[in-house]
Amino acid sequence: MKLLVGLGNPGSQYEGNRHNIGFMALDAIARAHGITQFRNKHSGSLAEGSIEGEKVILLKPQTFMNRSGDSVQQVAQFYKIAPSDIVVLYDELDLVAGKVRVKVGGGNGGHNGLRSIDPQIGLDYKRVRLGIGHPGKEFVTHHVLGDFAKADRTWLDPLLDGIGKHVGLLLKGDDNGFMNKLALATKSADETESKPAPKGQSHIRAARPTKPQVELPKSGPMADMLKKLFKGQ
Repeated sequence: MKLLVGLGNPGSQYEGNRHNIGFMALDAIARAHGITQFRNKHSGSLAEGSIEGEKVILLKPQTFMNRSGDSVQQVAQFYKIAPSDIVVLYDELDLVAGKVRVKVGGGNGGHNGLRSIDPQIGLDYKRVRLGIGHPGKEFVTHHVLGDFAKADRTWLDPLLDGIGKHVGLLLKGDDNGFMNKLALATKSADETESKPAPKGQSHIRAARPTKPQVELPKSGPMADMLKKLFKGQ
């Protein structure tokens, strides 16, 4: 059994925040695999299901970001899930928007969700870092607690769809394969966005202009002159 955790803050006012991309990713996974029965339990919103033959629990802690570890620890303990079978998806300032990196262990990078989780379950869980870009130190709070812009949907939607579609690779331990699939998904979206639309072409060719026809006189002085002229050639 695997525990997939998406980090974010509960409440409708936070739904579109960059800080909630972990919730968004978990919702995308649920949609892609028909997991719909979420219930409130263990200080979180959780659901059980199956992904490519692997039994999974999906968890969105409802304790707010800086206490995410409370919910994760409760679920892990209740279901007897080892840290090595836990995957946490969260926003990463130090990655370019749309980039994804997967690792096991390491520091929390100042992320309040990880800072809460690490002391409770240890460091040996898998982390899926979802890049949201860094706006500069003085703008961090406004950035992470601000909603994704409309322009962000060009990479965000393909990224979330890709996570839902390819999460099976992550569960099987093919982290590089998972990252490559997501890189291709966001790259294809970028190319589609930047490619200019083809110009409209008419299937009816314009008729070529014809040279005006000059009618030559058949009699009279001008006709006699022309006859002499062409006769001399």
